[in-house]
Amino acid sequence: MYRTKTCGELNISNVNNEVELSGWIQKIRNLGSMIFIDLRDQFGITQIVISEELQKVAKELTTESCIHISGKVVERSNKNTKIPTGEIEVIANKIEILGKCKNVLPFEINTNQEVREDLRLEYRFLDLRNEKLHNSILLRSKILKSLRDKMDELGFAEIQTPILANSSPEGARDYLVPSRLNPGEFYALPQAPQQFKQLLMVSGFDKYFQIAPCFRDEDPRADRAPGEFYQLDFEMSFATQEDVFKVIEEVVPYTFEKFTNWEVDKGPFIRIPYKEAMEKYGIDKPDLRNPLIIQDVTKCFEKSDFKAFEGKIIKAIIIPNGAEQGRKFFDKMTEFATSDEIGAKGLAWTKYEQTGEITGGIAKFITEEIKEKLEKEYGMTKNSSVFFIADEFEKAQKIAGLVRIELGKRLDLLEKNVYRFCFIVDFPMYELSDEGTIDFSHNPFSMPQGGMEDLTNKNPLDILAYQYDLVCNGYEMASGAVRNHNPEIMVKAFEIAGYTEEDVKERFGALYNAFQYGTPPHAGAAPGVDRMVMLIEDSQNIREVIAFPKNKKAKDLLMKAPSVVSEQQLKDVHIKLAVNEDE
Repeated sequence: MYRTKTCGELNISNVNNEVELSGWIQKIRNLGSMIFIDLRDQFGITQIVISEELQKVAKELTTESCIHISGKVVERSNKNTKIPTGEIEVIANKIEILGKCKNVLPFEINTNQEVREDLRLEYRFLDLRNEKLHNSILLRSKILKSLRDKMDELGFAEIQTPILANSSPEGARDYLVPSRLNPGEFYALPQAPQQFKQLLMVSGFDKYFQIAPCFRDEDPRADRAPGEFYQLDFEMSFATQEDVFKVIEEVVPYTFEKFTNWEVDKGPFIRIPYKEAMEKYGIDKPDLRNPLIIQDVTKCFEKSDFKAFEGKIIKAIIIPNGAEQGRKFFDKMTEFATSDEIGAKGLAWTKYEQTGEITGGIAKFITEEIKEKLEKEYGMTKNSSVFFIADEFEKAQKIAGLVRIELGKRLDLLEKNVYRFCFIVDFPMYELSDEGTIDFSHNPFSMPQGGMEDLTNKNPLDILAYQYDLVCNGYEMASGAVRNHNPEIMVKAFEIAGYTEEDVKERFGALYNAFQYGTPPHAGAAPGVDRMVMLIEDSQNIREVIAFPKNKKAKDLLMKAPSVVSEQQLKDVHIKLAVNEDE
C-alpha cells in the first residue's frame, strides 16, 4: 500500500492517526536537528517532520523526488492558515524513495519564475506539475464530463467516427496518411467529422454528438492550437437553425455557469447578421464587451478638401470622453495602425473639446457642416475624439475593426468578469478567392438560403447561407449550419464553386450516394472544446489548457515530432523522398 490518505485531506480530526502518504517533495527546510518537507500530491500539501533518526535517508532527498512516508499525525504548534492541512503535520517514522529526481531541474516547479515556453514544452511532464497548469487540465476533464452529461440529458447519442478518413475541402490543408495496403493512396485525418455526422442523420439517428478530434494543417495563433483540436460535434435530424441555437443556448451557459463565477449571458443570444457585424465591428467575431462601434461617414466628406479621403470609404470610431487623451495616445494609435501587421496608410483623428471646438489631427478639415453631421447623424458629443480610417471598402472595414479592438484594450473599455455571447448569422455562401474565382466562404455542405432558386438566379456573391457562428468575448467558439440534404442543390452549389457533378461524385461519393435514399433535413454545430476551456480558465494562450500541445511551429518538443523516419518505413508505405540536391 503506497498511501492510506492523500496529502490534501488530512485535518485536525486525524491527530494521533498513523498514516501512509506518497507524493513529490515540493520543498525541503533543513534546520539541523530537524528537517521539514512539504509533500505534494494532486490533492494538496502536507508538512512532514523528519527526525534525527531518519536524517541519513533524508540527506539523499531532492526536491521533486517521489517518496513514500509512514508516520503519525500531530497538531502543529505554528499553524499555517494558508493551506487546508495547515493545522497538522506528520512525524515520519519511515521514508522510502520511490523515484529520485535529478539534483538540477531544467526550471523551478510552482514558482513565479518566467520560463521560456519551448523549454516548458520540452519538459512538459514537469511543467504539468505546476499547480495552475495541473488544475487547468483537471478543469478540462470536468468540463468534458459536464458536456457529455448535458448532451446525454438532451437525448443525444455519443457515436465515434473514423480518424483515418478521406480528403475534404474544409478550409485548411489536410494531414495525409499513406496506405501500406493500397500503394499510392492516402487517408486524410478529418478536419471535422462533417460527412460522417451527416451520414449518421441519413442512417436514422435522431441526435448525434461526440467530443471529436479534428486535424488541420494551419498556422497556430494564441487561440488556435496547431495540428489538432477538439470540438463538441453535434447534429440533429428534422432540425432548423433555431433548433440548433436552442441546444447551444442551453449547453453553453450551463457549462460556463458551472465552472466560473463571472456573469454569463443567457439565451436567447443576440443574433447579428454577418454584414452588420462587419459594418459595426469590422470583424465577424465581435467582442461585445467593447462598447465602441464603427460607422461609415463617407457621405460626410463628399465635399471635403482632404486629399487623403478622396475616393475612399471612410470609417469612423467615436470615443466618448476621448478628448481627455493627450497627443502621445493619438501618436501611439497611429503607430499601431500604420504598422506592417495592420497595414493602414494613416490614421486620421480629431478631438471635439468640451468648449465645442474641434482640435488636433485633421481639425482644419472638419468644417462646420461636417461637424453638424457627425453630431446629429453619428452621435459625436462634446469631450469626445474620433478616429478615421480611409481605404478601399474591405480594407477600411478590416483596419477599423483592428483599431476598435486596440482602442478597447488601451482605454480599458471592456466589461470585466462577463461572458458576452452572440450568434453571427446570414454568412455569404460564396466569396472571391485570391485568384478571383468563386469559392465557398464557409462550410461547403451548407444549405443556401433560397435553395435552388437563389443558386440559379442570384449573383453568387449575393447568396446567403444558413451558416452561423457562436462568438464569445471576441472568440469564435462554435460554427455550424443547416445542411444541404438535397443532391440536386448540392451539385448546383458545388458547380458554382467550379466543381462538376463528376467531381462531387468522386470527392463526396458517400454523401452524394446517401442523399439518393431519403435524407431528412438536418443541422448542427461544433463548439470548440479547447477554446471553451481557455475562456472559462481566463487564459490568453490555448496551449495552457492542453496537456501536450505543440509549439508555434507545430512541433512536439517532448516527443520530438514530426521526425525523420527510416528508409524501410518509407518503403513500407511506398514513398520515396525527393531530396534537394543542393543540400
